[in-house]
Amino acid sequence: MLLAGTVVADPDTVIDDGAVVVEDDTITAVGDESTLVDRYTDHERREFGIVAPGTVGGHIHSVQSLGRGIADDVALLDWLEEYVLPMEAGLGPDGTRLAAELGYLECIESGVTTVIDHLSVHHAEEALSAAVDSGIRARAGKVLMDTNAPDGLRQKAEHGLAETEALIWRFHGADGGRIRYAITPRFAVTCTEECLRGCRDLADEYDGVRIHTHASENTDEIAVVEERTGERNIAFLDEVGLTGEDVVLAHCVHTDEDERELIAETGTHVTHCPSSNMKLASGIAPVEDYLDRGVNVALGNDGPPCNNTLDPFTELKQASLLAKVDALDPTAVDASTALRMATLNGARAAGFEHVGALREGWKADVLGIDTDHTRATPLHDPIGHLVFAAHGDDVAFTMVDGDVLYDEGAGGHRTLDAERVRREANAFDVPGVDA
Repeated sequence: MLLAGTVVADPDTVIDDGAVVVEDDTITAVGDESTLVDRYTDHERREFGIVAPGTVGGHIHSVQSLGRGIADDVALLDWLEEYVLPMEAGLGPDGTRLAAELGYLECIESGVTTVIDHLSVHHAEEALSAAVDSGIRARAGKVLMDTNAPDGLRQKAEHGLAETEALIWRFHGADGGRIRYAITPRFAVTCTEECLRGCRDLADEYDGVRIHTHASENTDEIAVVEERTGERNIAFLDEVGLTGEDVVLAHCVHTDEDERELIAETGTHVTHCPSSNMKLASGIAPVEDYLDRGVNVALGNDGPPCNNTLDPFTELKQASLLAKVDALDPTAVDASTALRMATLNGARAAGFEHVGALREGWKADVLGIDTDHTRATPLHDPIGHLVFAAHGDDVAFTMVDGDVLYDEGAGGHRTLDAERVRREANAFDVPGVDA
């Protein structure tokens, strides 16, 4: 297949009147359309306003998708304890599967081709199976919570770790390597030291498995951890083994100088979730400081109950604007930096090689984006447009590993039955939510 248009090959490279050639699961050529059309005469040709790399949802909660809008205008710990955790606790296998399907559909049709997904304590196999069926590229895992959690979610560390190991055997490397496992303790507030150290031990046993957790999102969270352990959150996580090049920490809003240096020195990845941090009034993550220290910062939406969307373009814009306001500097987190966070940095955090840019020999994760509308007129700067003006609704075509998962011009979704999922989601009786 030959995909033609203005090609945004990576955050620094734009090819006007360009094209990307895909064969099987690989990009075989990137360059001028006129040259490639003559060379690949037998390839199906598609035209879009912009051809871009698929984005990476560096921290999402697909299984919270049924809870979109259930807890608006609520503080983080109340939001979690009174609304979201009771909803998760009440979801059975069918509800978990449906929620994950809904989340993946939204991601795919909005231009997300890879996710780092924080699932739930129970029925994670349903969500992982939904990821396989959807065709999305995913780093995902079941949640561990063995303290300070509702009865329906609290699970002894030994049982949670045993279930995690079984899921690693079943899903790590599934779907031709599109699915990879992340050991997923929720955060230090709901995990004992035994549980967290067990996560590190288990990650060390299996090649390519990562750890994904929340950290320092909110000052109340940090106070709870410090009272219990006598240490700041990041320092405690480091002590129990939850830092390093195989660890992704979501948020990291409230960190001191020592913690920031620790994150940088250990090569720990950070995922910035600007919309969620603003909506929950958690604060502003020091993204510029992390980047200046060489920290790999990805970009994520968090969950639908605290965002309320999985649209990656929302986060691209918010990440750049929030940094500018925070620094009172219009050059902070410029468009290219934001796009890098949502593509190459996200792929690096997720542990997928040759993902996040349109380059010869790389994986064919490609978007076709519509620019035939007023909001894209005139289009002086394609990268600026993607960051500051584009919406998920503009995505007309989503390809992962060379497979077309979404094609607006040919009936929409190709894998999951979107009409069925939306119908069932609208009719679903969400646990803990008054009718």
